[in-house]
Amino acid sequence: MLTGTSVLVTAQRRADDLAMALSRRGAVVSVASALGVESHIDEDTLLDRTRELVAESADVVVVTTGIGFRSWLDTAEAAGLGEALVDALARTRLVARGPKARGALQAAGLVPDWVAESETSAEIADFLCTEGIRGQRIVVQHHGAGDDGLERRLRAAGGDPVGLVVYRWGPPPDPEAVAASVRDAAAGAYDAVVFTSAPGAAAWITAAREAGVLEEILTLDRTGALTSAAVGPVTAEPLRTAGLDPVVPDRGRLGSLVRTLIMHLGDDHEATPTAAGALRLRARTATLDHEVVGVSPSGLAVLRALAAVPGAVVSREALLKVLPGCSTDPHTAEVAVARLRDAFGGRPVVETVVKRGYRLNLRHGAPA
Repeated sequence: MLTGTSVLVTAQRRADDLAMALSRRGAVVSVASALGVESHIDEDTLLDRTRELVAESADVVVVTTGIGFRSWLDTAEAAGLGEALVDALARTRLVARGPKARGALQAAGLVPDWVAESETSAEIADFLCTEGIRGQRIVVQHHGAGDDGLERRLRAAGGDPVGLVVYRWGPPPDPEAVAASVRDAAAGAYDAVVFTSAPGAAAWITAAREAGVLEEILTLDRTGALTSAAVGPVTAEPLRTAGLDPVVPDRGRLGSLVRTLIMHLGDDHEATPTAAGALRLRARTATLDHEVVGVSPSGLAVLRALAAVPGAVVSREALLKVLPGCSTDPHTAEVAVARLRDAFGGRPVVETVVKRGYRLNLRHGAPA
């Protein structure tokens, strides 16, 4: 599972659901929403266009996000138009941008005629323009970033697009939390950072760049010390553009994202087989056979030095270089190792090599 891992969630939408799912699997979760959501932009216009759709069905309705579609229905319901809107949509050809939009339609009892599995507006434009849309009225429910060129392409192909803006991305609710999160990530405080939207991913990368810590984050990513995880390929794109190599689930769902993290950081993640069990080093702690060990920062520094080359002997002098502080007294290293052994409750994880230093006590038969 994710016992002992520290995970940063950068989402606002469904952040609580994602954090709870990760916590149930043992992760310690922090939330720093990279963007906020501003709901019901120009509600009067939204309702006017909803009434137009009810009075005269469109040829095509494009649904780009689940939250946007649900917010549209909520607004219509509050204005007494909910049932009439669903009836109008049932008579209309529906196109969904990805599985979340499809799921929102299905939850309302509606069936999309076609789904863009790539979750991109470009795929929707390609599909509709290839089929031919001249003279057709096409209602487009935009996602939080607003118009991304879809209406322009539909209009150029002879269509008559009408945009619906239900929500927009806004500034983060706590900018200082975002700034702190990128600094902490660069300092190695997290095992993983999780992203659920492309605008949110781009905003977090921008915050890291403005804080001057993006290069440190890229280095941690390259060495495997930090994992970035994106809910889908569209969300992953800003991360890849910045130089990160995110893990992406096969399906763009939060559940799939959690399972992908478990596979990457959990049971199948690289562990060192010691005589006392499987040792895993996390950003802020260590686990032994998936049990959290209460090691101090000094103890964790010692373990990292010993695990760099499992089974190799590390001298007291080398340990002094990685321990906090500037001590040159070999006794400082001895004390740190003794406290580390206490943290393991006497289990044989670290062994002394007389007159040479210390090494991990590898399981019999494990490669040194």
